[in-house]
Amino acid sequence: MTDPASERSRMATSLVDEGVLKSHWLRAAVETVSRERFLYPGVFLDEGRTWRPVAAADTDPDEWLKIAYSVATLTTQLDGHLTADQADEPVVGVPTSSSTDPATVVGMIEALDLTAEHSVLEIGTGTGYSTALMCHYLGEDDVTTVEVDPQVAARADAALEAVGFSTWTVTGDGLLGHPYRAPYDRVIATCAVRRIPYAWIRQTKPGGIVLGTVGSWPWGTGLAKVTVGDDDTAEGAIIGRSSFMQARAQAVVPVSGDLSARTAYADSERAALVSPHVLEEWMPAFLAQLVAPGAQFVRAVGSDGSPSRYLFDPERESFAEFTADGEGWTVRQGGPVALWDDVEGALTAWREAGSPDITAVRLRVTPASHQYWIDRAPALRWEHRIS
Repeated sequence: MTDPASERSRMATSLVDEGVLKSHWLRAAVETVSRERFLYPGVFLDEGRTWRPVAAADTDPDEWLKIAYSVATLTTQLDGHLTADQADEPVVGVPTSSSTDPATVVGMIEALDLTAEHSVLEIGTGTGYSTALMCHYLGEDDVTTVEVDPQVAARADAALEAVGFSTWTVTGDGLLGHPYRAPYDRVIATCAVRRIPYAWIRQTKPGGIVLGTVGSWPWGTGLAKVTVGDDDTAEGAIIGRSSFMQARAQAVVPVSGDLSARTAYADSERAALVSPHVLEEWMPAFLAQLVAPGAQFVRAVGSDGSPSRYLFDPERESFAEFTADGEGWTVRQGGPVALWDDVEGALTAWREAGSPDITAVRLRVTPASHQYWIDRAPALRWEHRIS
């Protein structure tokens, strides 16, 4: 029989070797908290176009531990309701809850710079595994966690109780934080948000840290770490790439339907100076979202098999349509905003600045807006006003 303790120790050693796990207290938590308990009633394994359900109760214990300590993200819910014990065969669905890969979980907790006296607000309980890691160090009374899905919250609460942590598990909209136990020393979000909610800033002590993923595309999102000041603002930087499911209240409705109808009336047509393919790369995608926060990038294939790419901004009723033209691309633009002119200009300025990494991006959060910039690049500054 596989020993769970040895699996936890093996995973901890692997995370240390990767350079992710650095704190002695966090290594002790990883070696103590049973990840497998937070995966009940089971997980879905990605098989390409379908998800194979693996129910804990029906799986060989050794195989279950192998899955639990695979250092991978494990999907625990599809389509907002389906769990692995409710499916007998592979299914099609969209992941809506998961246990994030331990390297990401540990890396984010390390980035909080925790000390034993801190209190933490966690947005997005999920399975409760990261909650338990923090409870192990801080104590159950100093961790408050908010989950929007009642079923997910109930499973996490049961798992936390099972491993000995009766912490503050709240069911509600995490975008509002949890003011009843504020102020907090740290706020950490395990979901992606279009921008850091100002409620999180208000509920954090001066000198405290807010950590969360910003962006709405499945890729091209960044982990923002800001320190709250004495003047009702917060400032910091994007400290790395990060990818999480979108906060439920901000879930993007994919553009669908007849795309030709959506792009019927163009105001301009020209050769694209930059290929839309660059938006499939992480940093250019992040920049595009800074330029046009409401835009979506869509890939399509025409009836003749030719590739097409689109940028749609439904809120501003604008579009850019790209069609392959020999070795280049032609762009048609329509609507009140010339989307590609703006995005292309930012991408050109970024290249002229030496194509800095996402960690070069700084940000400031105020009650009125989000400001983003790259130092020594005057053309790379954006302000997203809160209307």
